[in-house]
Amino acid sequence: MLLDVREEDEYITGHAVDALLLPVDEITPQRAADLLPDREAPILVYCRSGRRSRRAAALLESFGYSRLYDLGSLIGWPYGLE
Repeated sequence: MLLDVREEDEYITGHAVDALLLPVDEITPQRAADLLPDREAPILVYCRSGRRSRRAAALLESFGYSRLYDLGSLIGWPYGLE
């Protein structure tokens, strides 16, 4: 699962293929459970610079998610954008 934690206007301008949008300021236990029901699934988190992805990964970890990978910045993403 690729998780984009930027704002919607940033997401629309280009995001990793098949990435799910969940802005970091909207991450709550309930919203996370609704969008990411499997707390054991690997989740790759990214943003523009790395600051929000670190924050998002820490939040998700505090909600019991265990396989989080903070990719940091989307800049230079080599696998194509939508």
